[in-house]
Amino acid sequence: MTIKSLLLAAGLATSLLLGLPAHAQTQMLDQVVAIVDDDVIMASELRERVQGITQTLQSRGMELPSEDVLIRETLDRLIIESIQLQMGNRVGARISDAQLNAALERIAAQNRMSLEQFRTMLEQEGQSYAAMREQIRREMIIQRVQSGNVNQRIQISEQEVNNFLASAEGQKLSQPEYRIQHALLPLAPDAPESEVETARTYLEGLLRRIRGGEAFDQVISASTDRYPFSGGDLGWLKADDLPSLFSDVAPDLEAGATSDPIRSPSGLHLVHMADMRGGGGQMVEQTRVRHILVRPSEIMTDEQARDLVASLKERAEAGEDFADLAREFSEDIGSAAEGGDLGWTNPGQMVPEFEAAMAETPVGELSDPVQSQFGWHVLEVTDRREQDMTREAIRARATEALHQRKYEEELDAWLRKIRDEAYVDIK
Repeated sequence: MTIKSLLLAAGLATSLLLGLPAHAQTQMLDQVVAIVDDDVIMASELRERVQGITQTLQSRGMELPSEDVLIRETLDRLIIESIQLQMGNRVGARISDAQLNAALERIAAQNRMSLEQFRTMLEQEGQSYAAMREQIRREMIIQRVQSGNVNQRIQISEQEVNNFLASAEGQKLSQPEYRIQHALLPLAPDAPESEVETARTYLEGLLRRIRGGEAFDQVISASTDRYPFSGGDLGWLKADDLPSLFSDVAPDLEAGATSDPIRSPSGLHLVHMADMRGGGGQMVEQTRVRHILVRPSEIMTDEQARDLVASLKERAEAGEDFADLAREFSEDIGSAAEGGDLGWTNPGQMVPEFEAAMAETPVGELSDPVQSQFGWHVLEVTDRREQDMTREAIRARATEALHQRKYEEELDAWLRKIRDEAYVDIK
């Protein structure tokens, strides 16, 4: 039996599936469509993924590929995912509910919604929130597996950085950069002046709140019930890369400032300067920190890992040497031998949870147990200092640009490699 005939027998084909009544669909017998090492892919799993892709493409007004192509490409994607998830399982990669919830909250925030609003939207669109959670968990595990395996394949030499900085693209790194947040209140180009003035008055009310200290994104998110705001975080942009509408306004804004309403054919805009960097001396506050890391595993639950970290904190506070405890218990191979010392760290260098705990911990004190994607930490801040990092920051951004360029290339090569090395039997 061919793949196509097998999938048709399992009720996978979208043309047949969509025409069947619900009771008929539930009566279909599930079947194995592929064996991937120690895992299997079921027809029901493939069917659900094909339906999801079909709905997404249709909602975007995109042309659907042929049924054969859609099935084949979706199955191949599931095979690659299965290989990576098995790799993650073998090394004990886990995503806790807390980490998953934080990721979902970030996704909701990017869509200017609370987590509950995001959940409601999914249900209204006929999507399962529980299924969405598990898909995001899978994707987070896959991302962790990819990062761990691909990053070690990437080497960037000092000469490569020098060559990049000497290029036209690299020279732009020394120019100022702006992180812009943008909100658009839509108005028709020919909207009556009275409508424009009503909208402008409303925006000026929001501006007073923002300039009074409320967060720009929170004020805009809370106002979407009255006006369908669009926009968001534009990320870091050079002056040359700013949208023409903002290019005359943004460079004159100080960090944290928000522009007056700007009229365009699309409506009224607010431009918020979230941050800026480069273009001169870049002073940063560096933190000297050491930590102990305990990872949950098959023999240690998440709760047990946290309890162990808490007990190690108590022992250090009672007088035991933190460095000795790190050498004995820390599972961060890179720092354990150094007594947990991570050296001087720059802002943004650590994962967000670790960064936040580090910022809240006074010099000479220990943090409460903190959870990150790597496990449970207790950290000690040993010193802080102001440091001019202009040159280092430029080279770091150059290295990041080169790394991203190489990452995509290496990821493609690595995915082909693990696919070729895996045992795959398509039924």
